[in-house]
Amino acid sequence: MKIKSFVFNPFYENTYVVSSDEGNCLIFDPGCYEDYEVAELKEYIHMNDLKVVAIINTHCHIDHVLGNDVLKTEYKVPLKIPKNEKEVFDSVPAYAPQWGMAGYRHAEVDEFLAEANDLILDEIKLKMIEVAGHSPGHLIFYNEDAKVIIGGDVLFRESIGRTDLPGGNHDDLLRNIQEKVYTLPEDVKVLPGHGPSTTIGHEKTHNPFVKA
Repeated sequence: MKIKSFVFNPFYENTYVVSSDEGNCLIFDPGCYEDYEVAELKEYIHMNDLKVVAIINTHCHIDHVLGNDVLKTEYKVPLKIPKNEKEVFDSVPAYAPQWGMAGYRHAEVDEFLAEANDLILDEIKLKMIEVAGHSPGHLIFYNEDAKVIIGGDVLFRESIGRTDLPGGNHDDLLRNIQEKVYTLPEDVKVLPGHGPSTTIGHEKTHNPFVKA
């Protein structure tokens, strides 16, 4: 498994491309909005001869969904979002202009993802874990073999996702981090939706918002 990260849009959002040994890939949280951002992502896919299989959202706040439509159209692949994020996703077109994203194009969802299932890409199995609190149906994607999480906006290096947006719940986020994230091995690497990577062990010791 290979993971490539990009930083896109004014929110400095992390987009991840996860590729298999067979050359297939998943695009997580495509935050590319400007043409040059889209071109950067497409160039990486082209230069590495990757085949895009699907677009995945960990959750559906605007900074994580900006590139959904352009990439879905370009690669003719399904868009998959957490099932409990539908209302959040449907609200994006109404507020996008207020955030300076008047050119936002909304994409149609093809599949809703749920915690009970795994996301499979060739030899890669990603366990889906619902960690609500930052948003109502936020999923993280855990690969046990590589000990890595595509984490979205749940847990940052010595911080956590904000909970003052619609659908957020501070107590739920803290509890779910304790019960669903901190119970994973301490050497698991967390690839967050913003900022640098971290590990479960580091956060259990150093995170000022939620310690072990």
